[in-house]
Parts: sequence; structure tokens; C-alpha cells
Amino acid sequence: MRGRHYALKNISLEIADKEFFVLLGPSGCGKSTMLNLIAGLEKPTEGEIRFGDEVVASAERRRFVPPRQRNVAMVFQSYALYPHMNVFDNIAFPLRVAKENSADIEKSVHKTADMLQVTDLLKAKPGELSGGQRQRVAIARAIVRRPGLFLLDEPLSNLDAQLRLSMRTELKKLQQELQITTLYVTHDQVEAMTLGDRIAVLKSGGIEQIGTPDELYSRPVNPFVATFVGSPPMNMFEAELTFRHVDMLVKIGSTLLLLPDDLADRYEDLETGKVTVGIRPEDIRIAGDDSASMTEATVETVETLGRERLLHVTLAGQRLAILTSQSGFERGKKVALEFNTSRLHLFED
Repeated sequence: MRGRHYALKNISLEIADKEFFVLLGPSGCGKSTMLNLIAGLEKPTEGEIRFGDEVVASAERRRFVPPRQRNVAMVFQSYALYPHMNVFDNIAFPLRVAKENSADIEKSVHKTADMLQVTDLLKAKPGELSGGQRQRVAIARAIVRRPGLFLLDEPLSNLDAQLRLSMRTELKKLQQELQITTLYVTHDQVEAMTLGDRIAVLKSGGIEQIGTPDELYSRPVNPFVATFVGSPPMNMFEAELTFRHVDMLVKIGSTLLLLPDDLADRYEDLETGKVTVGIRPEDIRIAGDDSASMTEATVETVETLGRERLLHVTLAGQRLAILTSQSGFERGKKVALEFNTSRLHLFED
């Protein structure tokens, strides 16, 4: 509609009790907007939001439960700590707003600080803390009153790579111990895959696919999910779908790949002709000289990734990435490839 922009559209999503659910997508896809709607920081223009059987927001019913009545705690990317308060007072703040007595506040703050390993920082001001310490304090402040729903908006993006890794592990462990329903926003698919019980992949305000990490990785529904989930990303290339008698084949240049029966059954409704084929870099093997495979490609570049190497090759004019533990590859070298055809993904153009 002219003059109107929809941040989210046709969203239908159900999150289970005590689930760690991740919203994954690129910048501007609507992840943070959805989190703000759930928290009550924004009002929906259509549809409704329910916490269990309670409607907390509905444009049609003109109902809106304010944030403070939703029993929701939120952690932002920027930490949002009060700079003039020490760590103890920052953590205690939501309990004081709830008018809890001093003894209970003291007990809850120390218990939560111990859980987040910030007890020795209780007298420090936020400006004296590292990024990782400030993030721990922000999480402690959010969970100190045991909310019914825990919302995290890109909480680890300001941390260095090593600290992000350790904080991911601690966050997952904390959520499992506390059994708090958690909704986590990120653009980092590694974070999503390691943290989420289930993941919703968003693009341009809509949900592309919802599933477990394994489902998204193994059975992506479209090329966007296939390339957004997984590191290194899935190879995508143009090919031709054809038949030989009862066999279904994919043709890449002069190379013919026979699809196994179960895969042929899955894609039986696809029409012959041009298709987009996807395959993970680890599902292409560098064949030996005695291999029956005669699919020949040319090495373009080699990335060393510690124990493994990522080869970028060209096959029939198209670029492919191959993850291998083998070595000794140079630019221009010819290599024979073997495709794990049971791991091919076909998408209609």
C-alpha cells in the first residue's frame, strides 16, 4: 500500500513453554520488531499476541497490556545498565520497582550474582567493567525476578569471538537450569544453531521456515534458508533436471548425477528443465585417481581453516566450495569430484 510499510506480515508463531526459541535473519528483516511487540514496547496494527490463554495485545479487540504487567524481562545489545548505580543496585532495580522488602532483595541479588559469576563485582560501576562483565550484569538484572518470558536482542554481538563462544554455552546452561521460556534474536546463524531448540528464519518481515537446527540444515525449504543457515554456506548452482528411463538425473554441464530413489520420490512433482541445485561443501569429495568419478573441476583458490581446507573450484563455469581435510592443492590444478547425491537439494527456478 502506498505510504505504508509493514515491518512484519502474515506472522503466525507458537513458542512452547520453557523453549529456547531463536529468531534468525539479516538486518532489517523484522526480528527486533517482533521482540518489541512481544515485550509491549510496540503495538501491533493487526492480529493478536497471546501469553498462554491471555491476550496481551489485539488491534481488533483494542486490548493492550503494558510491558510492566507482562512479566517479561529483556536484555538489549547495548546492555542498558544505569551508569550511576553499582552492580548490586543495577541487579536490584526491578525488585525495588516491584517494592520487594530489603531482605528478599539482598538474598535474590546475591543468588543471581553468584549464578552469573559477578559476586565480586557488586560494588563496581558499569564503567569499570569489561563488555563481558556488563553483559553478565544485564542478564542478572533481567532474570533476578524470575520472569515468565526472557527476551534477548543480539545480546552477544558486542563481544569478541572467544567471549561470544563461552557466553553462548553459559546462556544455554542458564536457560536449561532456570526453565524460562526464552526468545533470542540474532543475525548469526552459528549462535542460532548452537542455542535454539527451534529457529524461525525471517526475511523481509516474513517467516521463511521454522524448525530444529537439524531440520533447517538438512531440509531447507528454499534457497534463502539453504544459504543463510550453515557455515560455510550451501553451494547453489544451475542445472537441468532430466530422466533416463525411470531414473531421475541432474545434469551440470556434461556431468550427470543420478538421484537415489528416496530423493527422486521427494522431488517427483518437479518438472524437467532448469532447476537450482544445492549441496553442502562437506558433501562433495575430492576423488582419487582410481575413482570411477570423472567429474573434473579446476581449483581457483584455497582457504586454510586449521584442520580443514575450503577449496573454491569451477565446474562447467560455476563456482563450488568443497570442505576437505586433504592438502596439496594449487590454483589451476584439475581435481575429480564425487557428489554425495543423497544430500542434493533441488529448488524450482
